[in-house]
Amino acid sequence: MARLIIHVDMDAFYAAVEVLDNPDLAGKPLIIGALPNERGVVSTCSYEARKFGVRSAMNIKEAYRLCPHGIYVHPNISKYAEVSRRIHKIWDVYTDTVEHVSLDEGYLDVTNSAQLFGGAVCIGQDIKDRTLEQIGLTCSVGIGYSMMSAKIASEEGKPGGLFEIADADALKMLIIDRNVRVICGVGVQTAATLEQNGIKIVRDILANVDKVRDLLGKHGHDIVRLADGVDTRKVATPPKSKSIGKEHTFQKDITDFEYLRDALRLMAKRLSHTIRLDGLRCKTVTLKVTFSDMRQITRSKSGDHVSTAREIFAAVGALLDKIERRPIRLIGISLSGLTAEPTQQLSLFDTAAEERKDDLEQMLFDLQREYGLDKIGTAREKLARENLHDD
Repeated sequence: MARLIIHVDMDAFYAAVEVLDNPDLAGKPLIIGALPNERGVVSTCSYEARKFGVRSAMNIKEAYRLCPHGIYVHPNISKYAEVSRRIHKIWDVYTDTVEHVSLDEGYLDVTNSAQLFGGAVCIGQDIKDRTLEQIGLTCSVGIGYSMMSAKIASEEGKPGGLFEIADADALKMLIIDRNVRVICGVGVQTAATLEQNGIKIVRDILANVDKVRDLLGKHGHDIVRLADGVDTRKVATPPKSKSIGKEHTFQKDITDFEYLRDALRLMAKRLSHTIRLDGLRCKTVTLKVTFSDMRQITRSKSGDHVSTAREIFAAVGALLDKIERRPIRLIGISLSGLTAEPTQQLSLFDTAAEERKDDLEQMLFDLQREYGLDKIGTAREKLARENLHDD
């Protein structure tokens, strides 16, 4: 049976989510990433900013040179992740074989389910329609017989379109005279090696099969197959991670440990929300620190399984208190020993106060799950987010 693969790619996702929150940003050159006076790069930008040459991964100083009148905003990854989860729920309706490449991109293998929904094209159009109606965002959808063909098809449809590549002949006809970078797995260095040997476009790869294989070895064999339209990779739903973490690099080295505790408090909240959405708890909490001289340390605490922000912060805060007080460049938390085993019941010796804390944590989690993580919180958390430009 011929495979049917769908690739969904949200259009300028981070920027589009910011416009959802603030419609006044619509139609303006919006750059998500570092601010012009900070060190960093562009995470993504609106299509209006791209007209000035701004691109993802570009140094923020260069972006500002190209687009000094742009609107520069720090990313809010937790906000984007909440929207991403809602988008993924739409995809999950059509198949249980989904590979999430990132928050805004993924592959769906609908080979066995397409006919239930009227075919792959109907599924693609339905995903576009539901994403716009339920989320308020547009996406580009590619349909192909393989992962590479579906990916290239979605790029053909950008922004906001739907494109289908039915077979290998159709793919080769489309890309035959394009730069070798169109082939999956051909990065900057590989392209440079090929071009130094006179191989600049896909047609050159197919005309110099032995040379490509000799130049690049096993990777060259893969590139030749892909250029010929042969892609046997399977859409893979990755297993649940055995650990999860979050870290923050400061624009300036930090000596104020209360400021560091605020950063950890926000990270604990983010991580707690993530694992509780999956019904998980963790056995080990680890503090990661990079000092100003780039020396890194980790400190861990293991014990009863925990899941709430209060429990995670209590563990990591105690670890912070024990490290030497020197300027810190980066701080982070990781949770490991994740499990979905049932929570231990409180014993007769547990206090009513602890029970009330657990009830309050559950109520907060339910509210955050329904209305968004940053909609429900304390005034201190709000102030910390503003100070840290929390992402």
